[in-house]
Parts: sequence; structure tokens; C-alpha cells
Amino acid sequence: MRISIIGKGMEVSDYLREVAEKQAEKLSKYFNDDTQMQIIMSIQRNRHIVEVTIPYRGGTIRAAEATGDMYASMGAALKKIEKQVLKYRQKLAQDLKSGFDPAPVYEENDDEYEDNHEGRLVKTKMFTMKPMTVDEAIMQFELTGHPFYVFRNSASEQINVLYMRHDGDYGLIEPVD
Repeated sequence: MRISIIGKGMEVSDYLREVAEKQAEKLSKYFNDDTQMQIIMSIQRNRHIVEVTIPYRGGTIRAAEATGDMYASMGAALKKIEKQVLKYRQKLAQDLKSGFDPAPVYEENDDEYEDNHEGRLVKTKMFTMKPMTVDEAIMQFELTGHPFYVFRNSASEQINVLYMRHDGDYGLIEPVD
């Protein structure tokens, strides 16, 4: 497993980097050697935030944790990743061990754009979208931890949006021609 550790607005000490790599290596038993794990550490208002992202051909596994201590945040985020992998072990088994694509699944652009409106575009993400069933999209949605999930529906070949409803169920937005 290839581990990349990034400090966002902070310097990552050698000891912190060493501890992060040691903890992250415990997850290598679930992944192929070509797997890329990205750990981003930042501090915002006395909150130590750790985001762990593992892109693979079938989707992305992601977890984030914020506590008062960087080591606790790191341990909790990596524990979340392990729980996700174990929860979806059978569904992910084929992708995790045989289908990793070391190339990034998405590209990010954090450049800020000037705009005269109140809101402004501050981030752009471009994703490679493989067709998937709604059940696969639900699994990926739960693995990413985002408030919604955009995917190409394999049944209709159209872009759909999956989101979590207030009652805990899922909602699906499908375009109508």
C-alpha cells in the first residue's frame, strides 16, 4: 500500500508521519500493494481533522474525524475505514483485491474563482463515472460519507443523484427526458 500524508495548512512532523504510516499499514491486509491511501491532516479552531481517502476503480472509501488530538483523530478515521471495509467485505472483495486502479479516480481543483454573487465556486471535482446499479451506488454512498452521491445508472445510462432523507431512507433523483 502506498501512503501519502499531507498537512493542509500545517507541518506534519516526522514522528506524526511515522505514527500515521504505522497505523495505516495495519489496513494493508485488505488492499492490493498498488493501492494509494491519502491522509490529509489539518487544524481548524482547535479541532484536529484527519481525512483518509482510498480511491479504487469501483469507487472511493473515505472517512474523516475531528477531535482535540491529531493522534486520536487519525486512529478514529482509520478505524472507520476498517469498519467500512469489514461491513462491505463480501461486496468489495472482488474490487479490493483484484481491481485497483492506481490512477486517481477524480481530480480536484481548489482554486477560488472571483464572482460578483454572494456565493462563489471554490472547488471543482471531476469524476470518472462507471455505470453502476442503485444498490452499488448506495454502498459507495455509505463508503464516502458525503451528503449525496452522483453516479451513472447502469439501467438507464443517465446521471442520477442519491441522497439521505431525514427519515434515514435514501432518495434518488433521476432526470426525465
